[in-house]
Amino acid sequence: MSRMPIIDFDEHFADFTSEWMKEHQGDYPTYEAMENDLPRVYMMFLNTRAKWLGSLTPGSYFTQFEDPKVLVDWMHEYCRQGVPVPDLLTEQITFVGKPCEKRLVELLKDPEGSQDAKMLAIGLLREMESNLPKMLYINWQLDRGAEDEMKDSALESLRDMGQAVVQPILQVLDQACPAGQEALLEVLADYPGNEQVFQLALRLFREHPERRALFAGYLAKLGDSRALPELESAAREENLSYLTFIEIRNAIEMLGGNCPEREFEEDPEYEALRGMDMT
Repeated sequence: MSRMPIIDFDEHFADFTSEWMKEHQGDYPTYEAMENDLPRVYMMFLNTRAKWLGSLTPGSYFTQFEDPKVLVDWMHEYCRQGVPVPDLLTEQITFVGKPCEKRLVELLKDPEGSQDAKMLAIGLLREMESNLPKMLYINWQLDRGAEDEMKDSALESLRDMGQAVVQPILQVLDQACPAGQEALLEVLADYPGNEQVFQLALRLFREHPERRALFAGYLAKLGDSRALPELESAAREENLSYLTFIEIRNAIEMLGGNCPEREFEEDPEYEALRGMDMT
């Protein structure tokens, strides 16, 4: 992979833009007008032969390469060296498409893989609407922390994959750590009708009063009116914050219940939102 050149396209575009502006600054009545013309300047950059590319144009440079290993490993090496990955390279990966999926998944499985490269890989696989990493993404959720940017991105991809992920998630849901169950519930809440999912959402609503707004939203999506007693009881709690009450109230109303009336005149959240159409 080291034989593939690591070229900072951003730096070269900055140099190109700087020269362009020097030569054409008199053509613009204002600096803002000059900035607004940058998309056209970028297109010129893409289509101008460059000595630093052996007289190829930047726009055509990566189109010479279609080998998935070359393209994905090249992207990875950019990340390793801390050089911005050219959009032109990632665009070529998505253009080649399906042949690159397997190599991107291999990168995700590589314990020595760069975190930045893996984040890019997740985004590219999502852009390609690939279901290939489905089980990998599910397994990632089983043993995760409450905060994990990469696994959160994978979770977003699972949501995009649709109903095809529901049964595989249900099969391993009991094996997930608490943070993993909460994460997977975010996906499962889009597919009502499963008793296991409903009971999980109800349990988390009970056990985490500080995040009841979130779990009330899931219960509303699941559409099971058996949640109403729990929701209505929570809506009456003395120290309930205004914003949490609003989410609980919305859930109660969506499930066909009647929310108890409350006054929040002294709640700082209520005061901050007074005058906005939030009630």
